Amino acid sequence: LLRVLAFVMLVLVLARPQTQNFWKDQSVEGIDIMLAMDVSTSMLAEDLKPNRIEAAKLVAQEFISQRPSDNIGLTLFGGEAYTQCPLTTDHATLLGMFENVGCELQQSGLISQGTAIGMGIANAVAHLDASETKSKIIILLTDGENNTGEISPVTAAELAKDLGIRVYTISLGSDSAVRGQVATLPNGESYQAAIPSKHDYGTLEKIASVTGGASYSASDLQSLRNIYKEIDQLEKTKLKVKHQQQKFEAFQPFALAAFFLLLFALLPSAFFDFIRPE
Repeated sequence: LLRVLAFVMLVLVLARPQTQNFWKDQSVEGIDIMLAMDVSTSMLAEDLKPNRIEAAKLVAQEFISQRPSDNIGLTLFGGEAYTQCPLTTDHATLLGMFENVGCELQQSGLISQGTAIGMGIANAVAHLDASETKSKIIILLTDGENNTGEISPVTAAELAKDLGIRVYTISLGSDSAVRGQVATLPNGESYQAAIPSKHDYGTLEKIASVTGGASYSASDLQSLRNIYKEIDQLEKTKLKVKHQQQKFEAFQPFALAAFFLLLFALLPSAFFDFIRPE
C-alpha cells in the first residue's frame, strides 16, 4: 500500500503542478457630461428627418449608450432653461426621460419664447460645479442664436472655464428657411410655416474656444452622428487597471510525501534483512 501511494505521489510530481497568484485591481474614472439641448419651436424644422428635435434625441441616446461609466445629465432650454435629468449613472432612467423631450412647453407658452443659450450653459454648469470628477464637459446643441436670457453665452462660457468645464457646441440645421410645425390649432391640427434659420456660428465658436472645447455644425443626421463620435473619441473614459499574475512550482509537497512513503515501505524489509541469520 505504501509503495502504491508513493507511486501516485511520483505521478503527481511528474505532472508538474503549479499554483497561481492572480489579482486584478480595476478602477474607472468616469467623465461628468451635461447635455444642453435646445427645445425652442425652431427645432421642429424638418430639414432633418423626422425633425431636428427627434434627430437630436436619437443621436444623443446613441451617445449615452456608448458611455456606461459616465455621469450624464440633461438640461433643456428655450427662452429659459430647466433640468430634465440631473447627473446620473442610471442611464436607463435618463434614456427614458428623453421620451418626454419636445418643443411642446414653448408651443403651449409654459416657457417663454426665444433661445437662451447662455441660460442653458449656466444651468449645466450649476450641476457640474458640485461634482468632484476631474473631467467635466457640456455638449451644447442649438439651431439658433441667443436672443433672450439673463446671462450671455460668453459670460456663461467664462464661468465654465473658471470651473474647468469644457463646452462642445453643435449648431444644428441648414442655413435656409425650412417648413416645420409652429403651433397646434384648437381643432388639434398642426400649423406649419417656414422657420427661418438664424445660426450664430461666431458665438458658438467663441464659447468652445474660451472653454477649451470644440465647435461643430451639422446639417443632416449622419454629420450629427459623426460629431458625437468625434466627441466620444476626444473624451474617452479613463480606465486604470493593475494586473499581476505569478506562477510557481508546487510539486515539492508531493515529492516529499513520495520520499517518506518509499522510506517507510523499504524500512521493514531492510530491517528484517539485517537481523536475519545466515
